[in-house]
Amino acid sequence: MEPRLNLAATIASSKAMKHIMSAGMAVADGPLPHATRDLVMIRISQINGCAVCIDMHTKEAAAAGETSARMHLVAAWREATVFTDAERAALELAEQGTRIADGAGGVTDEAWQNAEKHYDEQQLVALVSLIAFMNTVNRLNVITQQPAGDYQVGAFSAVAH
Repeated sequence: MEPRLNLAATIASSKAMKHIMSAGMAVADGPLPHATRDLVMIRISQINGCAVCIDMHTKEAAAAGETSARMHLVAAWREATVFTDAERAALELAEQGTRIADGAGGVTDEAWQNAEKHYDEQQLVALVSLIAFMNTVNRLNVITQQPAGDYQVGAFSAVAH
């Protein structure tokens, strides 16, 4: 599979991508637990069908010590017993934030209040920013049909810094 566009090939796209990725770096350096970030990135990418992000984030999560059971079960987190209540709250917010168009009211008050039980304001800012960031990069990758499967752990961080 060949990508429709090389997002780093033109001055305009490379400038835009630099700013988008800077936002992602700010979120990565934030106060949200690393395992929660990984699970949220994987789940959002699953919902959006972003193979390149699923490839990247599952490999990075595994390298950081995430278990294969949790990564496999994140698609069915409601029925799985391997997630904490805080992770469940983050996954619920991530799903509702990703599926805004599917829900008449967007993110429910119940989902937000559940997230507030587990995360402070700084963590909520990081979580909401992560949800928005992942939806942005997923859409860029899906629209341009970026190929997946060849990601090497740490490759992105070498480019991003």
